[in-house]
Amino acid sequence: MPVKTAIPSGSQCNMKRGLGAGLCLLLPLCACTPPRVRQDEPPQPRLETGFTELSPLSRSDELLRRLLSPLLSREARQALAATGTALREQVVDPQRERFLVYLPSSAPPASGYGLLVFVSPWPEAVLRQDWLPVLERHHLIFVSAENAGNDADVLDRRIPLALLAYENIHRRYPLDPERVYVGGLSGGARVALRIALGYPDIFRGALLNAGSDPIGEPPLFLPPAELFHRFQESTRLVYLTGEHDEGVLRDDRTSRQSMLDWCVFNLDVETMPGRGHDFADAVGLAHALEALERPAVVDPAPLEQCRGRVLRELSAKLADANAALARGEHDIAHKEIEAIDLHYGGLADPAIFELNADLDARQ
Repeated sequence: MPVKTAIPSGSQCNMKRGLGAGLCLLLPLCACTPPRVRQDEPPQPRLETGFTELSPLSRSDELLRRLLSPLLSREARQALAATGTALREQVVDPQRERFLVYLPSSAPPASGYGLLVFVSPWPEAVLRQDWLPVLERHHLIFVSAENAGNDADVLDRRIPLALLAYENIHRRYPLDPERVYVGGLSGGARVALRIALGYPDIFRGALLNAGSDPIGEPPLFLPPAELFHRFQESTRLVYLTGEHDEGVLRDDRTSRQSMLDWCVFNLDVETMPGRGHDFADAVGLAHALEALERPAVVDPAPLEQCRGRVLRELSAKLADANAALARGEHDIAHKEIEAIDLHYGGLADPAIFELNADLDARQ
């Protein structure tokens, strides 16, 4: 028998957002007395307002280092300095925020709970009622920040809030570091992929529910080499999309091809039969979690061969820019340096800084 749920207060879950009526099967987020449940039912999620811990991972300088290309990161700092504005150490105060938290009723395994940090497309933090038994079976904590929807700034709110959600759950409960995931729906899934790419030392997988982008182009810049290598080796991506969600299915194919081009092979595809642009149901979530929990295994020989190809291509692009500089073709060199920075991101550091300094000296 399906569980009857209410639409969250103030929710804009409707066809106007293009996400389908099925997305309205969400838990109420009102500050009301929770309903009485049977002893065999999972506990209900609750809104938390007591998160106090800050994280070095959400520091502004760390966000810039991990999430922007090297030259764009430097330009952002220079733009602030030019206005006499200091870079804020932290852009979000968790004590002023609210987080929806689901904690399984059973004791965690010896290795600790799993964790799913979820990015909502709406201002409300939402969780489907039928996800609760699945989260319970997997001993998986769920946390999602409020006021972190598609209308919120990605670098100033959505990503820092997700990182602070992880930090505060990590401080409160024993976690299995191999089962810490980030996920999202629609625009939230795109942000989740950006988080997974920039923070592979924290998140071992990403649940991309009806949303994805290619990497190696704005806004998904490649992080510094040591982080990107970790992403290639240990991050598993699960694409979970409805079979009738044609636009996102095309985006998923483009995203997956970019992953293969960049030597990212731990990919899994889960298609939801009969569904459009929609939240995963319990069956879809269960399949996605099973895929996430499979160990990421990469054959080292193809990985090294692929990495070698990427480095050769990068070296050729850098050589072309150097040659343009030597010929005095500064405009061409500038365009080539910019293209390298946007495409190769942190993989081009420090060569891109040296090349750009050479350009500045010649102009």
